[in-house]
Amino acid sequence: MNKSPQSKLIIALDVETPRQARELFTVLGDFACMFKIGSQLFTAAGPEFVREIVEAGGRVFLDLKFHDIPNTVASAGIEAVRLGVSIFNVHALGGSEMMRRTAEAVSDTARREGLSRPQVIAVTVLTSADAATLHEVGVASIPEKQVSMLAHLAHQSGLDGVVASPHEVQLVRAAVNDKQFIIITPGVRPASATHDDQKRVMTPAEAVRSGADYLVIGRSIINAPDPARAAQSILEEMERAGSDQY
Repeated sequence: MNKSPQSKLIIALDVETPRQARELFTVLGDFACMFKIGSQLFTAAGPEFVREIVEAGGRVFLDLKFHDIPNTVASAGIEAVRLGVSIFNVHALGGSEMMRRTAEAVSDTARREGLSRPQVIAVTVLTSADAATLHEVGVASIPEKQVSMLAHLAHQSGLDGVVASPHEVQLVRAAVNDKQFIIITPGVRPASATHDDQKRVMTPAEAVRSGADYLVIGRSIINAPDPARAAQSILEEMERAGSDQY
């Protein structure tokens, strides 16, 4: 089945208040397949706001990057199932036991409680990081090598995909021979936008051509004078770049 550009776009609700997020959800609901709720909004509004979006018919990517001992992350994963999110993430650096136990707990809970099972994905290397960033925290690998290694580990641990910059999509595909393994790419900015704190960045067109399953775009849309027009412009760019993929 052909996929529309909307089916690849996740809009990040990286705002301060539920009121702002609610307004953006209302305005942008027809432009994206999913909305990302990250640390800022979750801390401000809590799980009740996630439930509100889900109950309103929105799909949620819960971007909290869980990273703790295996039991704690698995327990958080169980609560993510109960919230009704479509996707949530953990840090691959938590290791194989943490990822495996979380994936198992999510599947068991969804089956036992008759709930939809969210996809569980792993963060590899943040798009704000480069080789110097990794070096200062004791990681000798360059980002590309680190991403490939962690993607393979996530797949072996039973996860459904990874978060990686669009620059590493083909490396992940080479490391993981599984067409169902999804790749979500942040670090996507229109050519006219600033990169801000992100280093490994591509335009929406480039990210589509790289083969990413989902593009996460926030500031370029939500901070625009007309968010709906900005979202439509990005969808049109995606359409032009990959019309043969949809």
